[in-house]
Amino acid sequence: MKRENEIKGFVKKRYGEIASQGSSCCPSCACSPDLLEQAKTMGYSEQELGRAPDGAMMGLGCGNPTALAELKEGDVVLDLGSGPGLDVFLAAQRVGQSGHVIGVDMTSEMVERARRTAKRCGYSNVEFRMGEIENLPLDDESVDVVISNCVINLSPDKLTTFKEAFRVLKPGGRMFVSDLVTEGELPADVRRSLEAWAACIAGALPKQEYLDTIKRAGFREVAVVGQHSYAEPGIDQTLSGRSTSVQVRARK
Repeated sequence: MKRENEIKGFVKKRYGEIASQGSSCCPSCACSPDLLEQAKTMGYSEQELGRAPDGAMMGLGCGNPTALAELKEGDVVLDLGSGPGLDVFLAAQRVGQSGHVIGVDMTSEMVERARRTAKRCGYSNVEFRMGEIENLPLDDESVDVVISNCVINLSPDKLTTFKEAFRVLKPGGRMFVSDLVTEGELPADVRRSLEAWAACIAGALPKQEYLDTIKRAGFREVAVVGQHSYAEPGIDQTLSGRSTSVQVRARK
C-alpha cells in the first residue's frame, strides 16, 4: 500500500503540474511542437480536432477511444482519467443533449481546467468529478459506455480499476480503452522508476496479462481491435519496441 500511495502521489503531482503549466505532456519528454499532428498519430481526425474546444488538447494519450466506442444519441458515457477533457467533449458531441458524459480524474488541476473549458464553451451535457479510477464516484449500473485513454496503465491496481468499470456499467454496457501494454517484461529498474510510472511505461502490463485482467474483472468479448508500436521520448531507448498502444473492446 505504501508503494501504491507513493506512485499515486507522484503521478498526481506530475499531472497537476502539466495542467497548471499547460504543457503538452510530461516535463521530461521532448514532445512535438505541433499538437494537431501529434493527435492525428493517435487516431484523431481533422474533423474531430476541429471541433475540440481550446484548452482540451494537451498531447496526452495513446489512442482515440471515442472513434471506436460506437456512441449513439442518449448514451451515458464515463471517461476514466479524463484529464483536460478532450475525449469527454468529443463524446458529448456524439451523444447529444439527451446523453451525458462524465469525466473522472484524481488531479484537481485537471478537473478544474476541464470544468472551465466546459463552462466557457457551453457544454451542458458534461460534468467532471474528482475521484480515483479504483474507487469511482458513481452508482452501480449507471453508465452505458466506459472509455479511457492511456490512463489505466498509471494505476497500481488494474484489477480493481476494471472491476469498478464493470460495476458502474449497465448490463450489456461496453468498454473501449486505449492503453499501453508491453511485449515481454520490463527491466526491474524501469518498474521501480517513478518517472517511468508517470510516463506511462513502468505500470504497463504484458499484453496478454492486461487482457486476462479485464476478463478476471467479469468482462466478456474482450478483444484487441487495433494496435501500434509506441515510443516515449525521454525514456531509455533500449526499451524501444517493448511498448505497444492497444485499443481494446469489452462488454459487460
